[in-house]
Amino acid sequence: MASRFDAYIKLLRPEIAAMDLALPASSALLASYLLTRDLPSIFPFVLAVIGGYCAITSTYVFNDCCDIDIDKINLPDRALASGAVTKNQGMAYALLLFLVAAAVALYLNIECVAVLVLATVAISIYSALAKRATFLSFLPVGFAYALVPIGIWLAFDPAGILKSVPGDNVILPPPAIFFGAMICVTDWGFTLSGVARDIAGDRLRGAPTFPVTFGIPATSRFVAVCWTLGVLFSLAIGYTAGLGYVYNACATLGGVWMLLQAADFVRNPLPARGGKLFLQASHYRAAIFLSMIADVLLGMFDPGFI
Repeated sequence: MASRFDAYIKLLRPEIAAMDLALPASSALLASYLLTRDLPSIFPFVLAVIGGYCAITSTYVFNDCCDIDIDKINLPDRALASGAVTKNQGMAYALLLFLVAAAVALYLNIECVAVLVLATVAISIYSALAKRATFLSFLPVGFAYALVPIGIWLAFDPAGILKSVPGDNVILPPPAIFFGAMICVTDWGFTLSGVARDIAGDRLRGAPTFPVTFGIPATSRFVAVCWTLGVLFSLAIGYTAGLGYVYNACATLGGVWMLLQAADFVRNPLPARGGKLFLQASHYRAAIFLSMIADVLLGMFDPGFI
């Protein structure tokens, strides 16, 4: 029983859980604060974090269900690849996580439901179809994850497209747009780093991913471009939202550090370095989101801070 429980936990990628929890939390706090100059109510905030986390992790489990044959080569210790969890059990688990996310979205805002459905369709296309069909399969991944902060944002600052919000003519404010753009392009870099790590299994199973098609050196250069744009977008979030020194310092110093790691991948275009960059990227993004949370909380205690 303990072993089975551990296998299900590992399907959620606990090594990058800080990023996956901090993303919806930071989006909810910033959206609420910029709209009302106050923190969100605790119950919808907690629900939004849980819903966002379940939406993200459901895609991890579904992707593992689609990649069992590849993971048996690249990552044989994963729960599905090792046989600790069957494919049917994995699919049921992914569905359960999605249903939790859908229930939360339905409670929060009908716009959240629309965004969740769109994001789920996009990431499902990647896992079930695109990865084995085109080197551009990473594109829907970034699009899907960019919708996570936007969906959470709409729960606390509705756009008014699918429901009436009198006097609100703004669909998404600039910080939300830059937030989504930052997640999109950094997720391309994040995903391709992991795909570079998995090149052996993808090549053997006939998946024409970007690293398989163009090689890891070309992939590393493209990843560096993605991270350069991502760092610029992170700075734009701070500028347009008027965030304080905690976030801006983290976005600047963390951005420089992340670009140095991406440059090292360019100099050392190896599968292992791609895998290392994958984990480093999750730590960088977690730090960015946590600094955003800290800035908003400091702004609450000191109105002149933000």
